[in-house]
Amino acid sequence: MRKALFLDRDGTLIFDKHYLSDPAGVEVIPGVAEALRQARALGYRLFILTNQSGIAAGLHTLKDVHRCNDRMDELLGLPHPIFDDICIAPEGPNDPIVFRKPSPRFIVESIARYDLDPQSCWMVGDRQSDIEAGLNAAIRSAAVCTGKHDEATWRALAFPLVPIFPSLVEFVRTLS
Repeated sequence: MRKALFLDRDGTLIFDKHYLSDPAGVEVIPGVAEALRQARALGYRLFILTNQSGIAAGLHTLKDVHRCNDRMDELLGLPHPIFDDICIAPEGPNDPIVFRKPSPRFIVESIARYDLDPQSCWMVGDRQSDIEAGLNAAIRSAAVCTGKHDEATWRALAFPLVPIFPSLVEFVRTLS
């Protein structure tokens, strides 16, 4: 059984900073490094799916995003490669959607490419589009409260089968 976690970056792994382009601004959410280590120890492959509309808006470049990802990797301090793949969706909200969440494309392609079991995969994120990407890919989704939404907001969004966790740390503790 090949299992995986598809993870949003901003608000799930690192603190969400509007249009982050400077690696000096990257701050890992407490406990994330240990949660990723634990997930790997449990046999989960790790993927990042991040919307970066600042690229389409001309506020930063793809190179800036890579620099921020490199800084995140450095701060996590885990053996490389930490992530099996990273999908950076550069589309803006008004552009035709290719990889931008809630598109399931990256998840579906990764499931095929890495021979993953969809029943053993999760999309974890802090925004409605993260949850919808997982559901659109026919995998399970989990919401975290370290970014865009708190628990009350998640409950109001009414995703009845989507569990809500204070952070990625608590989510990973439930995995087996």
